[in-house]
Amino acid sequence: MKKIIFVLSIVTLLIGCKNETKEKIIKTTIALNYPETKTVDTVDTYFGTPVKDPYRWLEDDRSKETENWVSIQNKTTFDYLEKIPFREDLKKRLSNLWNYEKVGAPFKEGDYNYFYKNNGLQNQYVIYRFKTEGDEPEVFLDPNTFSKDGTTSLGGINFSKNGKLVAYSISEGGSDWRKIIIKNTETKEVIEDTIIDVKFSGMSWKGNEGFYYSSYDKPKGSELSAKTDQHKVYYHKLGTSQKEDPLIFGGTPDQKHRYVGATVTKDDQYLIISASVSTSGNKLFIKDLKNPKSKLITILDSTESDTYVIENVGSTLYLVTNLNAPNQKIVTADASNPTPENWKDFISETENVLSPNTGGGYFFARYMVDAVSKVLQYDYDGKLIREVILPGVGSASGFGAKKKEKDLYYSFTNYKTPGSIYKYNIAEGTSELYRKPKIDFNPENYESKQVFYTSKDGTKVPMIITYKKGIELNGKNPTILYGYGGFNISLTPSFSIANAVWMEQGGVYAVPNLRGGGEYGKKWHIAGTKLQKQNVFDDFIAAAEYLIENKYTSSDYLAIRGGSNGGLLVGATMTQRPDLIKVALPAVGVLDMLRYHTFTSGAGWAYDYGTAEDNKEMFDYLKKYSPVHNIKEGVQYPATMVTTGDHDDRVVPAHSFKFAAELQSKQSGNNPTLIRIETNAGHGAGTPVSKTIEQYADIFGFTLYNMGYEVLPEKITEAVKG
Repeated sequence: MKKIIFVLSIVTLLIGCKNETKEKIIKTTIALNYPETKTVDTVDTYFGTPVKDPYRWLEDDRSKETENWVSIQNKTTFDYLEKIPFREDLKKRLSNLWNYEKVGAPFKEGDYNYFYKNNGLQNQYVIYRFKTEGDEPEVFLDPNTFSKDGTTSLGGINFSKNGKLVAYSISEGGSDWRKIIIKNTETKEVIEDTIIDVKFSGMSWKGNEGFYYSSYDKPKGSELSAKTDQHKVYYHKLGTSQKEDPLIFGGTPDQKHRYVGATVTKDDQYLIISASVSTSGNKLFIKDLKNPKSKLITILDSTESDTYVIENVGSTLYLVTNLNAPNQKIVTADASNPTPENWKDFISETENVLSPNTGGGYFFARYMVDAVSKVLQYDYDGKLIREVILPGVGSASGFGAKKKEKDLYYSFTNYKTPGSIYKYNIAEGTSELYRKPKIDFNPENYESKQVFYTSKDGTKVPMIITYKKGIELNGKNPTILYGYGGFNISLTPSFSIANAVWMEQGGVYAVPNLRGGGEYGKKWHIAGTKLQKQNVFDDFIAAAEYLIENKYTSSDYLAIRGGSNGGLLVGATMTQRPDLIKVALPAVGVLDMLRYHTFTSGAGWAYDYGTAEDNKEMFDYLKKYSPVHNIKEGVQYPATMVTTGDHDDRVVPAHSFKFAAELQSKQSGNNPTLIRIETNAGHGAGTPVSKTIEQYADIFGFTLYNMGYEVLPEKITEAVKG
């Protein structure tokens, strides 16, 4: 049965009468008529427990039925969004603020310096180049020409050792499946046939004659949702067809790995292969490329650590590892005896998490100190040269350059400071501003502060709260609480144009560093995985309670948002504590925890989640928080807008489809439950700017409207809705 919700709203009209302006209040009725979603009698049994899956049919992304469902749901959603009175104002402001020149740091390849640039509202960044500082840059590669609507984007790019050739990958419609194109950098001409069916791959050149890449066999079922779990490394030699590319690693019963990558060291001496069965932990192998008869030597045959080679000097390898060092360290080993018992500490583990890079003959050890950057410079003997003085408190990234370079570039940003590029003199240790964006946003008008709050089990969790100076802590500020909490990923301070528009309206933006992330190393990550996953949701709930208790906001003005694993976070939080929040915004979420591992590369996420097939304890735990399985009849859930992309082949849209269908069928009360499905779009990477602006206008519009606003907060002192 279709559910019809009538929302009564007050609209303020300004009517001109001679020289006077009068306010007239009228009541309008918005009818929200949900489409009917059929149910099927699908039941799975786990350890003797039957589990219904009434919307299983929505997993078939190739069926006409699913296509029609998507079309009808979008019509319902956009009919609603179009009635939000300030939707176009938000879109206009987002467009205006977005429209400034954005330039990346230059990097040297061959005779040229390359950099990324977006003039303002271009859908994709363009790659420019110049030979000497001061030369007029020329366009080298313009991804905006790849497709008319901007939905074909540039993926990775890698240059041959002499810089005369380049291989780059493209994504069509946001898919993780890529194509690789090879060009001559001097003439900009394509010199090879396009390499197809590539997924989760870099491109690493062996000299100037060819490169290594990774892919899966093309699935027999749906390209977007069928399981892919046998990753392989190939070598493409220039002048040969892809069909002739030899298999280098993977594809045999003893080499079955879900994620495999190959890298050639900068001196072309060694091939390094990393092989993983999940998103954490890897085996590591090395081959001497100078010796044609050499075999692949094992560095690590266990996936108990995350380890990679960052540098080599001759046969001396420098490895970054968290083996027996949860916060990471750098060790050295000789390529002839590279196993852990022969490792020697080079930069020892500290209490802060290490993320190093190399440039100009030095190591730059970037640390996270409560999610904020600190950078130390070391020489190749392991001697500390200096601490790099950063422009402020925030996130610094980059610090990479070729060994002979005298300068390198790094970027600096935080939640209220647009990213700026700094040029660093490697020998002197001095920084100078290289590029600062000219944007219609003044950071001095905003405040960003870090607080520590206590989670349910007593754990202290950091959170950074950013807002316009002078706001009153009266519990009525519209607030977005954003989180992730998984896969060892760290949320460090960074500027967002969209969030700037949110804060302009008097909005508060808060980001806690939840367990499951990597902000405090491996222990912090493990504390939010498998049978400890509830810690992540508890941390997020405690963050919401902190904001409410300290009057930043209240439940009537609080929205929660997150994407992918963060979409799971939002789904679990809103089903566990529907009373706590006003608006829920789960994006491209992992929402069916009993079946996530049956799609695309989902089985590789089991390190964080476990699977329902592991054992009864794991099944019971997953079912207890799985968002799709915990929507109950008769509960009033927050106003919810689920967002996903129809070409998402990482977290398949079926997660979002099933969650939205469940919510629409069981939601009690008048809070809207909508799903916004972006067509010809994937998990998020490469999304055109035009689509991104539309998405944020809809997300912010939906959020503010359901918090009671009829006009944008910056234009009023008080908004009422009834």
